[in-house]
Amino acid sequence: MEASIAHVTLTCYQDCETRETLFTMDGKTLCSAARLVFVLSGMCTAQGVLPPGPLIRAVGGAVHFISNLKPPETSFLSVSWSFSGTNIITSTSVNITGPGYSNRISLDRATGSLELRDLVLEDSGEYTLTIMPDGGLQTQGWITLHVYALITGAAIHSPAAVLIEDRSSTNLTCEASGNVSSRVWMKDGQPLHPSDTVSFSADSRVLQIQPVHASNHGTYQCRVSNPVSTVTASFNLTVNFGPRDITISGPSAAPLGHRVSLLCTAASVPLANFSWMFNSNETYVNTSMYIIERLGPENIGNYTCTARNMVTMQENSTALTLTVLSPCFELMNHKLDGFCLPVTLICGFAR
Repeated sequence: MEASIAHVTLTCYQDCETRETLFTMDGKTLCSAARLVFVLSGMCTAQGVLPPGPLIRAVGGAVHFISNLKPPETSFLSVSWSFSGTNIITSTSVNITGPGYSNRISLDRATGSLELRDLVLEDSGEYTLTIMPDGGLQTQGWITLHVYALITGAAIHSPAAVLIEDRSSTNLTCEASGNVSSRVWMKDGQPLHPSDTVSFSADSRVLQIQPVHASNHGTYQCRVSNPVSTVTASFNLTVNFGPRDITISGPSAAPLGHRVSLLCTAASVPLANFSWMFNSNETYVNTSMYIIERLGPENIGNYTCTARNMVTMQENSTALTLTVLSPCFELMNHKLDGFCLPVTLICGFAR
């Protein structure tokens, strides 16, 4: 006679309200007689004994493993916690504490909850709670803990070099101590994305710019994060460029005797040096502002401003022609059919 084996799903759990140990087979609760089969094994993996994990904490902090069990009327025969198979504490009529835990733990024997203090990275892993109730099945629950070091010492480093637009390249390196999960780069507070000239290393630790442009000039931030901390480092990147976009602001014509101010501006890093020429002659004015205190005929002509960048060694110029506004009068006397019309006197300025 051959025996056949039926495959069924058997589940054991503990009701958190009544603390009654229940069994199901393929989702159906078994009768008391059937439960005896499992009682003989002496072990039940209880659902909901511990909250779902993982738990995340920082080095130096504490974690409280809180069980979902209510204190029984009769104290548990034993409560024990282990870490990766190593005893943390076993509490029966006496407490047996594992090495390195005596001053770091507090056990609530009524519920099985455990507090673990002064966390270190090596505390990361799986924790097992095992409870033997008085007159019931031994119950177990598991939970995972991840411990991270706080991020410190975040900084951005770059090779010491004078960067000139379109002629230089550089890289920025984001360093930090601790468990780094992610690095995010920003420029002037806005997210930085790869482009034709900007690229990142696989771990985003290094930002490469090749070549540098004027648009790369500014403040860079590297935001370093892990589940327990976030730190942002900043770095001011100087890209020397220009001068360009040179303009002279001021009137192109003014009445004789008036004060005239001409202002020369240019886009340049560092700031440009300025010089002025009048009708191709040196004026020895070396500021951005050229002032004519009282305009006279001798001041009429072409004014040229030259901007020079002493780092890029580039220069550019622009010019403005200044003329005089002269007063004129026009007298209009009209007649129509022998009648005199009113006389209109117009006063204005003409070049």
